Amino acid sequence: MGIAVAAAIWVCAKVDDMTTVTDDDFFATVPLFSAFEGVTEAANYRPLPEGWVLALADIVGSTQAIAGGRYKDVNMAGASVISAVLNAVGKGDYPFVFGGDGALIALPGSLEKAARDALAAVQVWVEEDLGLMLRIAIVPVADTRAEGLDVRVARYAASPHVTYAMFWGGGTSWAERQMKLGRYGVERAAPGTRPDLTGLSCRWSPIAAQNGEIVSIIAVPGEGRPGEEFRDLVNGIVAITSEQNRGSHPVPADGPQFAFSMRGINREAKATAPAGRRLRQKLIIFLQLAIILACYKLGIPLGRFDARRYKRDVAGNSDFRKFDDGLKMTVDVDAEHLKRIEALLEGARARGIARYGLHRQASALMTCFVPTPISRDHMHFIDGAAGGYAVAASRMTGKTFSTASVL
Repeated sequence: MGIAVAAAIWVCAKVDDMTTVTDDDFFATVPLFSAFEGVTEAANYRPLPEGWVLALADIVGSTQAIAGGRYKDVNMAGASVISAVLNAVGKGDYPFVFGGDGALIALPGSLEKAARDALAAVQVWVEEDLGLMLRIAIVPVADTRAEGLDVRVARYAASPHVTYAMFWGGGTSWAERQMKLGRYGVERAAPGTRPDLTGLSCRWSPIAAQNGEIVSIIAVPGEGRPGEEFRDLVNGIVAITSEQNRGSHPVPADGPQFAFSMRGINREAKATAPAGRRLRQKLIIFLQLAIILACYKLGIPLGRFDARRYKRDVAGNSDFRKFDDGLKMTVDVDAEHLKRIEALLEGARARGIARYGLHRQASALMTCFVPTPISRDHMHFIDGAAGGYAVAASRMTGKTFSTASVL
């Protein structure tokens, strides 16, 4: 119950008076903050409404996939959960978080059936097309509260065009544990079932570190520790990363280099087209890339699409840092800054304030959800290229993994 204690102290039960809003409008009414340090401010969080559910998933046995250099497939599977569920419910403004080898989406209870069907479909697709096993569950938020926990959400503006949800209260961590224990499962879909993965994109090659190394960090509260000390730890880490350019953002300000992954294009074609139409889909993707590159080189827009602006938006819209019952970030830092971060984390661990995992690698991965490139609200999920969050999470439990270069 340590997280519950921390939640009670740090994110107090007080909520500002709010007029009644519909489930569809709820997330839009959550206060917007643009300085990432706001993830530690209680006033930025609101409890999910009664009757909501958590749709969540993660990869079973990702150890073998990571060791075999298939972490891009693992990332693709995690992002496909978000794509499938949001497409199934009409792409409404609902809070979600990408976790590298999985994802979580919070939804009104009225959308539970659509979410179940989408999760079941993406589970079959991940198994049949990616050769991975996806664990899925639907957990009522009410059940987390029955445990003395909560699911509270904040809304962080990564850019003027995209907001990402931050979660606190212990409820999402509890829900994930229940899923891993085999509870709250979802009935399996028939073989051959396919989700709607429109907008899921996997075109960029790994992005090399510019400052030193790409470091994936996870830090969660220690058992029974008051929230203020953990808050200070988070703020300390953010302050160190803020000393480097753009908060140690792993994606250059003008976007990633035009280095496209053939394997990524193959993955995208698998995700967005049935078996008989994949060659056609690949040709469409290549044509799109050729047009984008030409527009970028010439500096001319194509109708409402501006390639140079789009490339800059890719960087601005990326989710390289987040909060989901703990801090998660994938940052580009030099050796001196990393040493200071590790000292903070180790000191917090020694005092019981936090548990943490950290993984270093040479590059970052990007998996994207781009319903339409004309709109500027496309989303880009960042992780380390050699195990990222999955390896960092494993190190919190003392496990060790050998990792290979991403394929």
